Amino acid sequence: MLKHRGFPGRLPGTDFQFTIRRANKQGATKIIRRERYKDRAAADRRADAGFMAALWAQFGEEEFERGNLDAGRLSWLIGREVVFATDPANPADYEQLLKIDVARAKASFPEVFEDPDAFDWDDDADEEDDWA
Repeated sequence: MLKHRGFPGRLPGTDFQFTIRRANKQGATKIIRRERYKDRAAADRRADAGFMAALWAQFGEEEFERGNLDAGRLSWLIGREVVFATDPANPADYEQLLKIDVARAKASFPEVFEDPDAFDWDDDADEEDDWA
């Protein structure tokens, strides 16, 4: 399983997980399309936007391997803002290639593209500097 170095492990200040630490011994968790209803909590919507911002910052328009990206978090975006880059797709494979559908991502998360600094991924590093 590829570990995406530099990718945030979670949304700062929350327990919304973006990556996993180790591969599942029983195989990769299958990515399934989850419906995002209009009445979702604001925190859930913020986590989706934060995850999209992290994907965009790390990969841009390039294809990327699923690797250690959290299947649950990907499931909120798959089939819409994130698509399988190969056909046939294997949603239960750590090596599955994915790609951001930029047009749909910009429509769904305009704040990510209008203000790329809205998510401060260096919060932890700044706090460490304060203690030094």
